[in-house]
Amino acid sequence: MEIETNRMNTNFNNRLESAKTLADIFEVVKAAVWESQRKSRAGLMLGLANLGNHPQGFFGAFYPVGSNVIVMNKIPLERIKETRPELYKPYIFHVLLHEYLHTLGYLSESGVRQMAHEITKQVFGEEHLATKIAKDTTLFFKNLVYPNAAWQPDDMNLELVGGFDRGSTSYIG
Repeated sequence: MEIETNRMNTNFNNRLESAKTLADIFEVVKAAVWESQRKSRAGLMLGLANLGNHPQGFFGAFYPVGSNVIVMNKIPLERIKETRPELYKPYIFHVLLHEYLHTLGYLSESGVRQMAHEITKQVFGEEHLATKIAKDTTLFFKNLVYPNAAWQPDDMNLELVGGFDRGSTSYIG
């Protein structure tokens, strides 16, 4: 059993490490949820927007219930690139996993946080950065938000990420 778990952790580690785009990372998210929950959903879109900065709080993404779009805050992505680039993929994995679970109908924030932690621990192991982020995001705030600066955007320009959900590619029959 332990060898099988280590093999799975290595597989997911390699998949996340080799991911080049947000869509690649989302494929790892969907595989992790399928491995753990045997649930999936197709037809999702990802929008990137400036959702502002909150030094004492955190707003990484949201899912408008009943829609097919996940909206992710660009500000933490920029901050991570400046402070700790090695957090970039694990952070994106965590945020997309959290919001993907919402799209599957899990709406309780605390329940989704716990589920995201369990799934991440299962597929990556306890010591992976994605698992540490899922366990306690507040430990990473200094790398996610700009200190001493709070702002709300004047308007939320949503930039859709092309080719995001590959499982829903349309075809001509």
